[in-house]
Amino acid sequence: MPPPNATLPPSSAKTPRARSRKKKRPKPFLYPQFCKACSRCIAACPKDCIHISDEIDPRTGLTPVWVDLEACNGCGICFEACPEPFGLMPKPDPDFDPGLVPPETYFGPKASTAPTPTAIPDERVALPRMEPMVLKGTHAAAIGALLAGCRHFFGYPITPSTEGAELLADLLPKLDGAFVQAVSEVATVNMMYGCGGAGLRTMTFTSSPGFSLMLEGISYMIGAEVPGVFVNVMRGGPGLGNIAPEQADIKLVCRGLGHGNTHAIVLAPSSPQEMLDLTMLAFDLTFQYRNPVVVAGDGYLGQITGKVTLPDEMVRPGLPAWAVYGDEMHRGNLICSIDLSEQDLERHNAHLNDKYRRMTANEQRADHYRTDDADWIVVAANTPSRMAKGAVRALREAGIKVGLFRPVTLWPFPVDALLPLVERARGIVVVEAGSGQLEDELRLALSHRTDRVPRIEHIQHFGGVLPQQHEIVEHILALEEQPHGS
Repeated sequence: MPPPNATLPPSSAKTPRARSRKKKRPKPFLYPQFCKACSRCIAACPKDCIHISDEIDPRTGLTPVWVDLEACNGCGICFEACPEPFGLMPKPDPDFDPGLVPPETYFGPKASTAPTPTAIPDERVALPRMEPMVLKGTHAAAIGALLAGCRHFFGYPITPSTEGAELLADLLPKLDGAFVQAVSEVATVNMMYGCGGAGLRTMTFTSSPGFSLMLEGISYMIGAEVPGVFVNVMRGGPGLGNIAPEQADIKLVCRGLGHGNTHAIVLAPSSPQEMLDLTMLAFDLTFQYRNPVVVAGDGYLGQITGKVTLPDEMVRPGLPAWAVYGDEMHRGNLICSIDLSEQDLERHNAHLNDKYRRMTANEQRADHYRTDDADWIVVAANTPSRMAKGAVRALREAGIKVGLFRPVTLWPFPVDALLPLVERARGIVVVEAGSGQLEDELRLALSHRTDRVPRIEHIQHFGGVLPQQHEIVEHILALEEQPHGS
């Protein structure tokens, strides 16, 4: 025993031999590009040896932390405080490279109690038989949306589409729906992104300048595969233009839906009845392909009235399995349009291209009027197709073989149905209220499918002036008088 006055060593003291056996505690290591500068480690460090750097990391634009390793005692508290998978950690093996690999590659999938999402299918509900209604075009589209199960509308008023929104503002609250007048078209499309991402049917009414403002959001929706229906009642442009009918947005809806690899099915009605029918179809297609759908009318079509027969059934919508609905079942779902890895983004674009190919193969739609034996094919859509149909009747009465080919889908352009007609036709006359945008779609579609393109003529008006029946008749009469092959 030691003498009574001896000083005993502290209980924690170790002999030199014991200290040599003690495992050395690892000190922090950091990949600066993964530091978000949240400062949690700074607050947690008992030695005050972690500080914010005074240099910005060019890879992130943030200022990562730095560690004074001389002052660090390797306690490891900062490891627990850091929320980033590749933030502060013990120094990894030399061949360890986090790259841009998702954290679950190293740490496994995130634990969740959520069950596997299952889809709730739509239901078709029979409607009682009703007499036809006389409806304005925008009102017909609004009723079509309600019958298709849409109960969420976001929009900003713009002539000549506002009447459709006004009707929904009156009806949706009575149907336990939601009508939100957004502060702008930019706000509108982002609200639609959120609603569509939740798996709910959503729509807006707009017109050309307003639609232009929505393009960024539409691009995001296409990239994230979010459904939504956009009824664009086209008016004269460019700029503010006027509120008269023009097919000014065909190039925009077919080729310009935001940056990158973006397409959407574009439906082109020509009557109030089709405003209803094609709006209902748009909701089916937008969820079938998880992609926005555009109903492209024109200012005249949005305002005229016509007889409209309601369908035999309406839709009670379900909920898709992919929805980010906010409940436990869907908590593992993600809606996103960003892929930072070039390889991941290329794979996503390949997936989108495959979807576009399926749309092109399955969703081409066109209406024929007396095209079976036609020498001259008139191509027209929206309101100009009504004048073209009258011209075909008049020319047939004069003994001239003319037919009307009306694309109901502007994208994909219904070239499959057009090809058999152009193989024997003397020529095509494209009639449009615009500067050749419909003709460009026709030429592009034909160029991908055949080298035998007949003579293509056009009749164009701008700024809200519509082509007239007599112009079409006179133009084709003049062509008929020319010798074959000229």
